[in-house]
Amino acid sequence: MRALLGDGEPPPGFDPERLRVEARALLNKRRGIVAALRPDVADALGERFRPLFDTYARAHPREAGTRFREDAAAFAAWAVAQGELPAPRKKRWWRRAT
Repeated sequence: MRALLGDGEPPPGFDPERLRVEARALLNKRRGIVAALRPDVADALGERFRPLFDTYARAHPREAGTRFREDAAAFAAWAVAQGELPAPRKKRWWRRAT
């Protein structure tokens, strides 16, 4: 699984080129889903979204049982921690009476 979802070595007996192609397809799918769930992050990063997400995804393979929304939120938090996005503003749950 590490060979498909991260930067792991192909296991003995597996074709490295086929694993590379499949790993790229899975990465593209994951990136597309995160962009669809968090278009605000993808738009804010612009052209940097793809390389930043790819770097993130290789270092942070999805854990079994996690949801894509959690993955998208984790990527956004990572981008903030890396200084690529500003920290989100806290929303006030109250409003002043006028």
